[in-house]
Amino acid sequence: MKKLVFPVLMSLYMAFLMTGLITWINTGLGEGFLGRWWTAFYIAWPIAALLVLLGAQRIRSLSEKIGKRL
Repeated sequence: MKKLVFPVLMSLYMAFLMTGLITWINTGLGEGFLGRWWTAFYIAWPIAALLVLLGAQRIRSLSEKIGKRL
């Protein structure tokens, strides 16, 4: 269970900020912004969580290999 905490929190953080920023850039902060942001967020977060769960270990290994070469 502890191994799920990081991917869930990281995907929540990234999806929350990215969908908010992209929604703001694309549609502005006018009326209905929060609704548009929420729609984008609840679609993006499960996808982000799945991608982090599937790819985190590979990316961690790749970053360690790159780090050793720097």
